[in-house]
Amino acid sequence: MDPSSPVGSVRGVGTRNAQLLGKLGIVTVADLLSHLPRRHEDRRHPVRFDEASPGASTLVRGRIVAVEARKPRPRLTLVKVFLEDDSPVRGVLVFFNQRHLAQRFEALRGREILAFGTVRRTVRDLEMTAPDWELVDEEGEETGGGGLVPVYALTEGLSASRLRTWIREALDATVPLDLPERLPAQLVRFRGLPRFAPALRAVHFPTEPGDVETGRRRLAYEELLVLQLLLQRRRRRAESRQAPVLAARGAVDELAAVLPFAWTGAQRRVVAEIEADLARAVPMHRLVQGDVGSGKTAVAMAAMAIASRAGHQCAMMAPTELLAHQHLVGVRATLEEMGIRVDLLTGSRSARERDAVRERVASGETGVVVGTHALIQEGLAFRRLGLAVIDEQHRFGVAQRAALAAKGGDISPHVLVMTATPIPRTLSMTVYGDLDVSVIDELPAGRRPIRTHWKSREAREKVYAGVRELVGQGRQAYVVCPLVEQSEDGEARAVDELAAELSAGPLAGVSLATVHGRMPEEQRHRVMERFRSGEFQMLVATTVIEVGVDVPNAVAMVVEDADRFGLAQLHQLRGRVGRGAHASFCVLVADPESDEGRARLETIVGTTDGFAVAEEDLRQRGPGEFLGVRQSGLPPLRVARLPLDLDLVEAARDDARRLLDRDPDLADPTVLVLRDAVRRREHDVESEASA
Repeated sequence: MDPSSPVGSVRGVGTRNAQLLGKLGIVTVADLLSHLPRRHEDRRHPVRFDEASPGASTLVRGRIVAVEARKPRPRLTLVKVFLEDDSPVRGVLVFFNQRHLAQRFEALRGREILAFGTVRRTVRDLEMTAPDWELVDEEGEETGGGGLVPVYALTEGLSASRLRTWIREALDATVPLDLPERLPAQLVRFRGLPRFAPALRAVHFPTEPGDVETGRRRLAYEELLVLQLLLQRRRRRAESRQAPVLAARGAVDELAAVLPFAWTGAQRRVVAEIEADLARAVPMHRLVQGDVGSGKTAVAMAAMAIASRAGHQCAMMAPTELLAHQHLVGVRATLEEMGIRVDLLTGSRSARERDAVRERVASGETGVVVGTHALIQEGLAFRRLGLAVIDEQHRFGVAQRAALAAKGGDISPHVLVMTATPIPRTLSMTVYGDLDVSVIDELPAGRRPIRTHWKSREAREKVYAGVRELVGQGRQAYVVCPLVEQSEDGEARAVDELAAELSAGPLAGVSLATVHGRMPEEQRHRVMERFRSGEFQMLVATTVIEVGVDVPNAVAMVVEDADRFGLAQLHQLRGRVGRGAHASFCVLVADPESDEGRARLETIVGTTDGFAVAEEDLRQRGPGEFLGVRQSGLPPLRVARLPLDLDLVEAARDDARRLLDRDPDLADPTVLVLRDAVRRREHDVESEASA
């Protein structure tokens, strides 16, 4: 059997089961072998019936002494299998609607079996419902299903035991062929790694618990090496293109003179990095990350000032009209003092307004155009695009970012991407390995830390009494709830219901507005502008205010049902306050029922450091959920675990660099399998982007 063979060629699979496996993305034998266990259950040591703990997953061993099948009601068949061991307690296995098992177990009466499942105790019996089981052979040995048993993701109609059998069958058939190594032998020796085939078997069917991690790290390193080769080849291709040299002595000082605040040391450092990039004929691809309020937009304006003074245009793309409008206000107020025309292009503007902006951009009259996805639609042509700035970049797909860069024509514009979501170092190297990364790790002078508190629902009245007092002093506040409509379990408060409750109760007489994602964007924008102008004292909202809302007079935020939010969301929401000179507060109202919910709230209360929050978020949720990794244009990691595998990320990055330095096209015969793996991964990336 060859790894590229269809999965239906595995003994016992057949056409129908191949269709079921296809729902899990398993099409070939290689896909089946790559379907790794989520965990292993230790079934090495059976316990006596009288020693089993209720509620625990347990392995027992007993002799079949009786079988009972009956129909307590129509459409329900109950099969009970009675077991004995050397304890005074009887074992009972219960199966529903599996009449065929009665005959099978009856034929095995007197034989010993192993059963694994969750234990329930009755007055005189130990009971297991629908357990996994296997026969013990005539010599008293297990027949192969015991030990450390892999637990896989399944789909409806597919049993765990059958999937284990097929994977074992595929391993037995392919491993003798010595599954091809993707890694050069020299690299395997250098890193002290096991070979691919033994590592794969150890991950599926380990002999000892430590075998799993040894095998997993071998497969994880390979996965990360393929990814790093893809990222670094992407970066080298980008650097082979020509970009305009944007050098304008004095442009940054000219901008500094019109800014209403002084640069922080971190901003000066990042601006210097950008200035050096722009002065080269190689396209800049730089990610600027910094906590909420750290001054990323001012850094982006420095890049725009340099590009404009060097005779080129700039485009700034934001994910929402609200954020685009906000950028327009800040960028126009500053750059137009330098004589640089700033325009807005969004889908909600009239056709006449859009046409006028397109004409000014095409003629070169517009120096900076701020907008949404409208910037990458047909009909917008730049006279001399030199810089593309993408804000909250993880909200755009890789194809959208590439489409904006393509507006430069034959000359590639420099690209600056920004995010207010702090990215842990592991994820930054893994997802953004094709970008240079700058970090703004210093808040502007005068920014006061946000005091964060966690209160139970019993304390809500006191919380809102405190908010009312702040509002009475002329300040403004947010209230955030997780859902637009009432949830089925009645715990989450819908925006409108919460607003009505507050208006009739603790916040009676306070001018209050609502905003949520189901409102038309233009309507949301109008409400936000009225809130920003002070027309409303309170804003009740969902997470649509998570990004880009800047109201310096808003000093308090109450997050209802806070345990329903992720760490990154809570940190982003908290960043909407504390943007002025007044003391600011964030109050999390929740009674979490899970340890995970309590851990999230304790983390947010314990630190305002966005990078510490991000590291914990990554640890709790993994890279697949953190930051929308799919938006990076990369398929999710299947084996590597971040941040656990930071050392493997660093090793893979260094090894990828050395391999490409020696062999840019990966043409050496020792790396051909590795090259094919990189090409397959790249194909996945392109499919993801086009989707």
